[in-house]
Amino acid sequence: MRASTPHGRRRNNNQVELQHPGHGEEEGGIGGSMADTGGRPEVSLATVRSPGHPAASTTAAAAADPGHADTGQEKPTVESAQPANGAAPMGECGTEYRGLPDGDAGGPMPSSARTVSMIPLIFLIFYEVSGGPFGIEDSVGAAGPLLAIIGFLVLPVIWSIPEALITAELGAMFPENGGYVVWVASALGPYWGFQQGWMKWLSGVIDNALYPVLFLDYLKSGVPALGGGAPRAFAVVGLTAVLTLLNYRGLTVVGWVAICLGVFSLLPFFVMGLIALPKLRPARWLVIDLHNVDWNLYLNTLFWNLNYWDSISTLAGEVKNPGKTLPKALFYAVIFVVVAYLYPLLAGTGAVPLDRGQWTDGYFADIAKLLGGAWLMWWVQSAAALSNMGMFVAEMSSDSYQLLGMAERGMLPSFFAARSRYGTPLAGILFSASGVLLLSMMSFQEIVAAENFLYCFGMLLEFVAFILHRVRRPDAARPYRVPLGTAGCVAMLVPPTALIAVVLALSTLKVAVVSLGAVAMGLVLQPALRFVEKKRWLRFSVNPDLPEIGVIRPPAAPDEPLVP
Repeated sequence: MRASTPHGRRRNNNQVELQHPGHGEEEGGIGGSMADTGGRPEVSLATVRSPGHPAASTTAAAAADPGHADTGQEKPTVESAQPANGAAPMGECGTEYRGLPDGDAGGPMPSSARTVSMIPLIFLIFYEVSGGPFGIEDSVGAAGPLLAIIGFLVLPVIWSIPEALITAELGAMFPENGGYVVWVASALGPYWGFQQGWMKWLSGVIDNALYPVLFLDYLKSGVPALGGGAPRAFAVVGLTAVLTLLNYRGLTVVGWVAICLGVFSLLPFFVMGLIALPKLRPARWLVIDLHNVDWNLYLNTLFWNLNYWDSISTLAGEVKNPGKTLPKALFYAVIFVVVAYLYPLLAGTGAVPLDRGQWTDGYFADIAKLLGGAWLMWWVQSAAALSNMGMFVAEMSSDSYQLLGMAERGMLPSFFAARSRYGTPLAGILFSASGVLLLSMMSFQEIVAAENFLYCFGMLLEFVAFILHRVRRPDAARPYRVPLGTAGCVAMLVPPTALIAVVLALSTLKVAVVSLGAVAMGLVLQPALRFVEKKRWLRFSVNPDLPEIGVIRPPAAPDEPLVP
C-alpha cells in the first residue's frame, strides 16, 4: 500500500490545496512527474496561465530542463505564482487534464511504492468480473441449456475481450487510481469525466449490493430463517460491516485473500464436474425452446456475469509495473473466467434432468446435493459464501479507490483523498458501504437490471474516449497497444455497442426510470460541487504528482455559468 510505509505518501508536503474566494481570474494547474529520487515530485506545482505569462514560461523551462532531475534536489513550490485570492474553480484548474505525456507513462508514483503484483491482480480481476459460477443459474432458467452455453461462449468474444483490450491499453496509458474517469476526462473534458465516475461508481455500488443477497440465497436452504424478515436484515448489515472492515485493512490483504478464496470457491465445482462425468448426457445440452425465452433476464444475466473488466483500472495506481502487468493479468483473467463458467454449467445441465423452473440463483447447491450428497452441497454453499466475500471486497476496493482518484484530480472534496493508516481510502469505503446497505433490499433481478443500465451508459463514454485518444494522439506513449488500427478499433466496438442498445431496449420501464433519474442526478451534481467549491464550503485539492493530460477549455470568467 502506498501509505503503508512509516512516512506514508507525504500528502502534507505534496498535496496542493485549492481554496477559492468565489471568483478566479487566473488558474493554477498541476504538472510534473515523480522523479526517481525518493519519490519526490520533479515539479511540485506547475502554474498554467496564458502563454505569455512569465511564470508559465519559467515553469515550463524548469520542467523541460533535465539537469534538475540530476541534482537529486526537490524543486521549490511556486507559491508566488498562485493568484492572490486563490485558484480557479474545479474543472478549470487541477481538474483540467493538460497534455498527455509523450514519454514514459509511468504513473504518479514510483514502482517501489506499488503493492499489487501479477497473481493477486488476476484474482482481483476475477472477483471484479466473476467470482465463480454463482449467479449464472438464471441464464438456464431464462433460455434453456443450449442458449446458456452459447451465451457464455459468444458473449466473451463480443463483449469481454473488447472491454479487456480497451482496459489494457488505456489502463497502462493512464496508470492512476482514477481509471476510466481519467480516460473520459482526458478525451471529453472534466464534466463528462465526472459523469463517468458517477455512473460507474453507482453501478459498482449496486453491483456490490448483490453479494449479500447471493450469500443469503445460498445459505437460506440450510438456514431458512435467513430467507427474510429481521434475521435477513441483521445478516446483511453484519456481513457488510465485516467485509468493509476487511477492505479497510488494505489492498495487500484483499489481494491475497482473493487468491485463497478463489481457490477454495472453485474446488467444489471441480469435484462436482468429476462426479458428474459418468452421468453426463450430451443431448441435454442441446435443449432449446425459442418460444419460451425471457430475453431480458437472459441477456442481463450474461451481461452482468461477463462485464466490469474495466473496474480494475481504478486500482492501476497500486499495480507494480502496470504497463506490463495489467495487460497480462487481463489476458489470463479472461481465460480463467470463461472456463470457471462453462465447466460447472456443462456439468450441471448435462448430468441432471432439466427443470428450468429450478434454475435460479443458488441452484448449484441443489445440483451438488443431487450429484454428490449433502457434504458437496454444504461445500458449494460455503464456497458461495466465501466467493461473495471476495467479490464484495474486490468491488469495494475498485469503488473506493475510484473516489480517491477523483479526489486527487480535484473532482471531489479532498477528504475523499485521505488515506487510513493502512493506506486505504477511508471516506470512499464508508460511502460505498452505505450505498450497499441502502440497495441490498432490492431483488436480485432488479439489482442486475439497474446496474446494467447505468453500466451501459458508462461504457459508451469509454468507447468514445478510446477512439478519440487513438485519433487525436496516435503517437502518445502506450505501454500496451491493441494490435488494431483506428478503423479496426471502431469495427471491434460495433458488436459491443449493438449489445448495449439491446440491453437498454429490453430494460423495464421501472428500471429505465430509476436509472435515468440516477444519471440526471450526476448531471446536476457536478455543477453543484463546482458551486460549493467556489463558495469555499468544502475544500478541493489536486495531487501535484499526477501527470498532465490535456487542455480542454480556457480559464473561467467570474460570471461563467456552472454547466459547461
